[in-house]
Amino acid sequence: MDYFVYLMASGKNGTLYVGVTNDLVRRVYEHKNASVESFTSRYAVDQLVWFETTPSIEAAIHREKQLKNWKREWKVAMIEKSNPKWRDLYATLL
Repeated sequence: MDYFVYLMASGKNGTLYVGVTNDLVRRVYEHKNASVESFTSRYAVDQLVWFETTPSIEAAIHREKQLKNWKREWKVAMIEKSNPKWRDLYATLL
């Protein structure tokens, strides 16, 4: 089973959220529909702007913790390297 580490944003250069899941389509859907009262629903963080796949939950959690400790500008640079226009990648998953 694959696990995903992902970054959601409220818009270009907006609020960022780092998460981990084993079902990226479902999890992004939940963020988009504010299914749960949370940080992402409070700040309208509903655009998938970056993600990567890992082979295990341990690797995914390790990477998530690593990214949460990164400076914001490092996260922005990583997003812009693969998604320079900050497009919402959710549709590419469907």
